[in-house]
Amino acid sequence: MRVLHATAVLALSIALSTGCKPPPSTPATTSDPVMATPTAATPEAEAQQIFAGRCSPCHGATGSGDGAAAAALNPRPRNFHDGAWQASVTDEHIENIIRVGGAAVGKSAAMPANPDLVSKPAVVTALRTLIRGYR
Repeated sequence: MRVLHATAVLALSIALSTGCKPPPSTPATTSDPVMATPTAATPEAEAQQIFAGRCSPCHGATGSGDGAAAAALNPRPRNFHDGAWQASVTDEHIENIIRVGGAAVGKSAAMPANPDLVSKPAVVTALRTLIRGYR
């Protein structure tokens, strides 16, 4: 114990005498999912971040339903470029499925709910607008 204490004191003394300082604290960024606060300045920017992180693994980066996880899913994720589907659903339906997930609206349970977006209606609207933009 005494040797360990002496070693720690010696290391601290060397660090202080050579000007070694701890790194400055840095604010959390979105690359740190545990500590991050979204840095998106607008609902549209936050929607883009959410789509890239949550939606694209299944729906694909361009909304074609061809994300990396799509091959393992049955039914396959929705292709947002499908004009017949786009014409068949309301804006309210798209926003609802984003919030409550597929199972809650009689669709695939593989489409997860996003309860954190219930309190962010502008972000949900921006996500819907993004999806509608794939027509």
